[in-house]
Amino acid sequence: MPIRYLSEKALERLDISTASMVVSIEKAILDMADRRAWTAPKSVVLPEDGRYVMTTLAASDDPPYMAVKAVILNPHNAARGLPSINGVVTLLDSHSGKPLALIDGKWVTAVRTAGLSLLAGKYLARRDATNIVFLGCGVQARAHLSVFANTYPLKTALLFGRGQDNIDRLAALAQSFGLAVRYARDANEALSEADLIVSSLTRDPSRAPFLDARLIRPGAFATITDLAEPWQQDGLAAFDRIFVDDSEQERAASVKLAAPDLIRGDLSDLALRRETGRNQDSERTAFIFRGYGLADLAIAGLALREAEKTNLGLVIDSDE
Repeated sequence: MPIRYLSEKALERLDISTASMVVSIEKAILDMADRRAWTAPKSVVLPEDGRYVMTTLAASDDPPYMAVKAVILNPHNAARGLPSINGVVTLLDSHSGKPLALIDGKWVTAVRTAGLSLLAGKYLARRDATNIVFLGCGVQARAHLSVFANTYPLKTALLFGRGQDNIDRLAALAQSFGLAVRYARDANEALSEADLIVSSLTRDPSRAPFLDARLIRPGAFATITDLAEPWQQDGLAAFDRIFVDDSEQERAASVKLAAPDLIRGDLSDLALRRETGRNQDSERTAFIFRGYGLADLAIAGLALREAEKTNLGLVIDSDE
């Protein structure tokens, strides 16, 4: 059976809409509730040099896919001229086990993370949000801007980051969407101006938490993709509602994203209407997540189906 290899460059040529991303992830969540999809808590290894080594696993019956993602985040990669995140998603037939595709893990991670934030925002963010703040200006910030700018009536982007190249690239992207761009010298000061907050700061185990949620203005929604490591834990109680991606995964984790009594539920609770999202315009809401294998499966499967339509990527004959 042929195996399709989809590199990052090939994947960037795909025409995947923000709506299809949300639909695919939400369908996987609903299928899991009906026992047509399954996932396991992700596995993590933390070497002492600051690397974040992880895998996710998920499978579904419709379509019949199994996805295994292996990714390494290494903050030292920048000094070598490499992206901080690299990895691969292996897609198999969930019944026979036959390999179907190898997909760039960096692309899947960026797109599925933005897709998870967009799905959470469907329930937790105000639809009239006009100001967005980026804490961190790298790959995740660009992926989030691309989907948020197509969903919310954004007018202004406020940027806080360290790498000038990333700041410049994010600013150029924001301007291409017609947004006015400003630069923040102080991250906490920027929090007080945001309707939407995207927190994706590079992992730095030596850095003390410094972001204070008590400074966020009423009505704001924060999507926190950096495990909340830069956030002061005692300040997270300022959020009226906090949701995570997967409650089972959160319970299994030795290091919690937030105090358990602060977490209202997860994405399945929102999608299945077991919990309400935003109740009032003045509520401060947050989505804090560590990565969801079910979303990796949904986005990898979506990418494969779209690539097959136009015969995109390199097809390898498994018999050769």
